[in-house]
Amino acid sequence: MPYEPGTDWQYEVPTTGSTHLPPDAGYGKALTNQGYGFEVAVADLIDNSIDAGADKIVVHFLRDAKRLLTLLVIDNGSGMDDGGLDGAMTVGRRREYGESALGLYGTGLKAASLSHAASLTVVSRTKRSRAAGRRLTAEGIEDSFRCDTVDPRYAQELVDGYDGVIEWHGTIVRWDQVRVFETVTTGQSDQFLSKAIARLETHLGLYLHRFLQQGLKLDIAVWDVSSGEGLLGEEVDHIAVEALDPFGYKVPGKARYPRTFTAPVEGLGDVQLTAHIWPAKSKQAGFRQIGSLTDRQGFYFYRNNRLVQAGGWNGLRNPEGHLALARVAVDLPSHESSVLSLDVKKESVTVTPAFTLGVEKALDASGGAFHGYLSDAEATYRDGAKRTEIVRRPVTPPGKGMDPKIKRVIKEELPEKPGEEPIAFTWATLPPDKFFDLDREKNSILLNKSFRSDFNDGKHGGSNDAPVTKALLYLLLEDCFGLGRWERGRQDRVDYWNTILLTSVQAQQDRRTQSAD
Repeated sequence: MPYEPGTDWQYEVPTTGSTHLPPDAGYGKALTNQGYGFEVAVADLIDNSIDAGADKIVVHFLRDAKRLLTLLVIDNGSGMDDGGLDGAMTVGRRREYGESALGLYGTGLKAASLSHAASLTVVSRTKRSRAAGRRLTAEGIEDSFRCDTVDPRYAQELVDGYDGVIEWHGTIVRWDQVRVFETVTTGQSDQFLSKAIARLETHLGLYLHRFLQQGLKLDIAVWDVSSGEGLLGEEVDHIAVEALDPFGYKVPGKARYPRTFTAPVEGLGDVQLTAHIWPAKSKQAGFRQIGSLTDRQGFYFYRNNRLVQAGGWNGLRNPEGHLALARVAVDLPSHESSVLSLDVKKESVTVTPAFTLGVEKALDASGGAFHGYLSDAEATYRDGAKRTEIVRRPVTPPGKGMDPKIKRVIKEELPEKPGEEPIAFTWATLPPDKFFDLDREKNSILLNKSFRSDFNDGKHGGSNDAPVTKALLYLLLEDCFGLGRWERGRQDRVDYWNTILLTSVQAQQDRRTQSAD
């Protein structure tokens, strides 16, 4: 019906036609200002890998002797052909997602990448197509959204360089001119990488913990392109990311928990709330190593098994110390909802008053109210606060060269000395009469590399090899670092430990020789 001026209120705005308005090239600049944190951006790339069916993913830092060069994410997913690559690199295109997909808005690859790097390259191969690649740059987007085609010879060479991950199919995402890398001054690369990898390991271990528990293999590796042979150089560090389960306690803090409450949410139906109470004063990594206890209380929203919000009460109540043990798991519907909406970075959930009203009415199977759960969590915290606790001596934490699982347990069991540089483990050339030595200036324990094969079944071993030996040496030698005057008695201990350990290695070699005979 044509519009007639002066008629009653219009429930729909009348229109007279349409025109297509393509985005201005300046829109591309908005992609670099999405507020993605570094760890959040990398996690977004890994979501794409999981959606592609990958069960093996490597986050790869490349460096040379002086600086950090680039970052790559490699997976063994289904890969993309030329058409798929063009679609993936089209700015503003939203593809169709399956019910179980982690992707939602279609902007993650470009926005997450260009928030941190001036150049994004994607190289991929499927079972039926050759290796191909595309590159987006900040300058290219401003030039009418230009996308460059990667030389197929380089694409194939890059894929071949990762044949340990990509066998028949897979994808490589490469960031160049990473802005945070360019701020790292000469000589500070090791320190920056140590902290950056620790934060990344924690974030990925937490937000992807269900996938890691289901068998996803996710590694973080550092390679030096200036050493070794081949396109990628030599590996200098390697970490297998372990699940950090925010509900992974061994025994609940209160009997009869966890309990499931059903919240009647208008516009969404019944929502299941799985309420947990952690044991008081737990030292487990899933409780203490994922952020402040105040921030991590509250709701843990999941979408298709991917954690998308880790803590917070979403307007239900304010966070407080007495509720530090309370965590509630909520699985979001796969489809978009007007009641619960996920932000584009998959880091937080916005709820309407309908959700909080539904939670306040939530009941468990026996008719218990949700506010009773909050009272139980608070009472458990207060009871725990009354118990006396043995105070353990703070230690200098272990660093590079120690297996991440051991580092995590040490962090759970022992408080850290603030401001201390972690103790690194390095295989070095030492005199034959020394099993180990100390470099106290660099906070390093040096192990005689002539014995390395004895602890690695005759193989070279990786950067985190010989875990039992290194753990025992750490427990023996930790208090030798961070001291002022070096006492004669302490040096004497180091000397006789060396002698005993050296004899132990020789005895082990003798037994191996006798077994061979």
